[in-house]
Amino acid sequence: MGFDGEVWRVGAGEESVGEIVIDEADFPWLSGRFTNGPGFAAVQDLFAREPALLEEESWDEWESAYDEIRRHVSLSSPDGPVSEFLLHIEGDRAWFRWSDEPFEDD
Repeated sequence: MGFDGEVWRVGAGEESVGEIVIDEADFPWLSGRFTNGPGFAAVQDLFAREPALLEEESWDEWESAYDEIRRHVSLSSPDGPVSEFLLHIEGDRAWFRWSDEPFEDD
């Protein structure tokens, strides 16, 4: 799959949260270097809290935290916005999976 070097964009409304330049693909996960944009400061705390909740296996709290992320940010591939995604940002790294169709609720 030819994801290497692609630029994916994270947004908040019309503002750029940042860009992810893909350098690793382990389908369905993609990862790459994250460069924050002007809108990152507004969502930075949301992304900082999320990995700690995963590590603690605080699933209900994690779901609430991730719902908050989804309310505030969008993810776009080089072809345009994706319908669903699961995105993690830590420092200058980001990794995510996405779908053009809504994820199914279990």
